Amino acid sequence: MIALSAQDIDFLHHRGSNEKDVLRQFHYFETGFPFAQLECAAAIGNGILKIADADRDDLVARYDQLTAGKSLLKFVPASGAASRMFKEAYSFLDGGDSVREAAIGMLHTLPHLALYDDLRAAMAHDGLSLDEAIAHDDFKTVFEYLLTEKGLNYGNKPKGVLKFHRYADGCRTPFEEHLVEAALYARQSDGTCHLHFTVSPQHLPLFTQLIDNVKDKYEKKFGVKYIIDFSFQSPATDTLAATPDNQPFRDHDGNLLFRPGGHGALIDNLDRLRADIIFVKNIDNVFADDTVADTVTYKKLLAAHLLHLQQRVFDAVQLLRNPAVSDAQVADIRKFAETELFIRFADGEPNREVLLDKLCRPIRVCGMVKNEGEPGGGPYLVRDSRGECSWQIVESSQIDTANPQQKSIMMHSSHFNPVDLVCSFRTPDGDFYHLPDFVDPETGFISSKSYEGRTLKAMELPGLWNGAMARWITVFVEVPLTTFHPVKTIRDL
Repeated sequence: MIALSAQDIDFLHHRGSNEKDVLRQFHYFETGFPFAQLECAAAIGNGILKIADADRDDLVARYDQLTAGKSLLKFVPASGAASRMFKEAYSFLDGGDSVREAAIGMLHTLPHLALYDDLRAAMAHDGLSLDEAIAHDDFKTVFEYLLTEKGLNYGNKPKGVLKFHRYADGCRTPFEEHLVEAALYARQSDGTCHLHFTVSPQHLPLFTQLIDNVKDKYEKKFGVKYIIDFSFQSPATDTLAATPDNQPFRDHDGNLLFRPGGHGALIDNLDRLRADIIFVKNIDNVFADDTVADTVTYKKLLAAHLLHLQQRVFDAVQLLRNPAVSDAQVADIRKFAETELFIRFADGEPNREVLLDKLCRPIRVCGMVKNEGEPGGGPYLVRDSRGECSWQIVESSQIDTANPQQKSIMMHSSHFNPVDLVCSFRTPDGDFYHLPDFVDPETGFISSKSYEGRTLKAMELPGLWNGAMARWITVFVEVPLTTFHPVKTIRDL
């Protein structure tokens, strides 16, 4: 256990960090986080539900009825900068002849992208012609204007405000496409659409300016009223960095150095929200109008299925709370929990207390897509440190690929996680669960970073849809690949 000075403890209190949590987390630098213990990969009929077309159509048709009078909200993590999206372009700027052919290939794709007109205008402002630069294969000049403050500064802006899609009446950013999607499946009975974006503080002005520019346009187009909120990742969720020999890392003033705890820290942001149904989707997974239909259909499907299951959970809880509940009724509730909620129980009949514990939890219905590439992060049955098995979303970095059995399970996985979640953390009594109570703290990550030229070890908290939701009721539903279109690099545009 590390020793903290009185000055360190004062520093922790001043920044809002909990001393006990800091020490508990720091211990993982010495022990490491345990790998996930995979029992098997989820598959159709074993952890993943494939809803028949007729049942899908019925649930979608009932969506408006099921959501009538309920509060709906769309939650979009959008704090990341777009620098990783342009990693290849940055390497072209720094590279020599070895990257020339690839750089020129990327250069000549630019006229097809929504960002092209803005880039041409930025260069024209300085008396340069984008078309001539492309004709002469001057990729270095063009990429400088694309990435840096010379021009669009796309390398330092958040991905949510970049131009992604081109339409006859202009171009749209991912932020705008999320507004469009919300109008199509997250409209409340009163015509309002609630959206919540988690952003970095330095990027907030870019988002608020964009709202001012486009909000009225989409409200008129779809006949809705947008209510848009933002939040930041709390500094209290930052994690203490470590030196390579597992001592607290300190900055040049001798103060403890904290780093953002990753997207798992956003469970605190989610916990502060209040809605009956919350749609969770990444900022870059958006479609243009001509391909968004399946996304709308399956978002409604996932939400309708959740509401259907949740009502049955609430009814079961009320029955279990009745001292007069019969053994036959308890057996029926167990069957429902096993076959429709995919809850795993230890050997032996669970009593009422066990069933109540398993059912009184937040619930999420997660879309899963067939794996058509390399297997990796996705849905698995996992055994935790308490010996309990449950269905989890596991990242490939959590899997011990040096273990032949674990690697084999991963290689035979049939589906992956597109981050397509519909959640509810309403309690049967109409209140809300406290989400940090359902986090598995043993599912974090440790990575190597640098600060002022010095190597450090950084810790990320359990991922938002991984360990942060590990003890939720989790139901996996197959959704088509046509609902998944992330933009991870400029080539994806």
